[in-house]
Amino acid sequence: MRIALFTEVFPPKIDGITTRLSATLPELVKLEHEVTVFAPASAGDFPGVDVVRVPALPFPPYPGLSAALPDPRIVARLAWLRPHVVHAVGPVCLGAWGVLAARALGLPLVASFHTDLVRYAAGYRLGFAKSALRRWLAAIHGLAHANLCPSSATRHELMEQGVPRAGIWRGGVDAQRFHPDQRSLAMRARLSAGRPDLPLLLYVGRLAREKHIESLAWVMDELPEARLALIGDGPDRARLERVFRKLPVHFAGFLAGDELAAAFASGDVFVMPSTTETLGFVALEAMASGVPVVAADAGGLRDVVRHGENGLLYDPAARKGALAPIQRLLASRGLRLELARMGRKTAENASWEAETRRLVAAYELAIERARR
Repeated sequence: MRIALFTEVFPPKIDGITTRLSATLPELVKLEHEVTVFAPASAGDFPGVDVVRVPALPFPPYPGLSAALPDPRIVARLAWLRPHVVHAVGPVCLGAWGVLAARALGLPLVASFHTDLVRYAAGYRLGFAKSALRRWLAAIHGLAHANLCPSSATRHELMEQGVPRAGIWRGGVDAQRFHPDQRSLAMRARLSAGRPDLPLLLYVGRLAREKHIESLAWVMDELPEARLALIGDGPDRARLERVFRKLPVHFAGFLAGDELAAAFASGDVFVMPSTTETLGFVALEAMASGVPVVAADAGGLRDVVRHGENGLLYDPAARKGALAPIQRLLASRGLRLELARMGRKTAENASWEAETRRLVAAYELAIERARR
């Protein structure tokens, strides 16, 4: 089928949405679908995909993001392309123009929800816009013939907000790239600032306020024998460097490819303190790498981490909630190995091929609903 996909972000930018797209698009091409991507002007090329770049302005509250401008050429291009389905990924600006253009042309429409922007708004001094943003997103998703979200928790929240026809499109993981065999003593020494003999905790992701990374300072106060590596970058890095300046914490910066795979596999425990994850790709990548996960009992992480089975959850409202499960894992090699084994099994059952076939089924459902 011909697919027109609108996205607010696209490679080379790295985040959860671009990770999803970078894995999904090759699978769609492999299934012989024709894909045209409408993305901001900063978008790069992508093998097998036609990329249409739309003018956009920088979004000052969050460096690296841009807001697409209304462009009548979108409607003209869609009318010429005449896709079988339009997919708006995280529609806010560019995605919203795609939604409106699709409905104006009578095209089947899928919208997928990935980022809890309403919850993030206050952290970027946009709290005054929360109500308007909530209504805007509900209206945009209400126009879709099928809505998708990454977890059951997110689906429940969308339905409570009145968003209809909500299904689930979970993410997958490349269990060949992220693998226990990638473990590296050299990488472990690098992440631990030269102390590979000490327990090594990992966080991988954006360094941003909504991730609640500073909560790990209270944990590290109680674990002087351990080291913490923060892998990633973001707008909150300078503040976090001040928060952790007297603690054994290493800021590794942005890693990708084989370096990232080696970093994941070289830790002892992966910690995810965020309460706003709609899925938590990094938790799946840690599991694939054979590293046990300790995660906040919130949002989409509950769909990935099953407490006591393939990881441990903790109450994020408790000031040092992550401390007890981390201590429990560091004290028991047997528990670490068992949770790592079950986490790896979870990752092996979450392939991108399977998730992309579910996405195509959602496209077919939207086409059928549009016909009716």
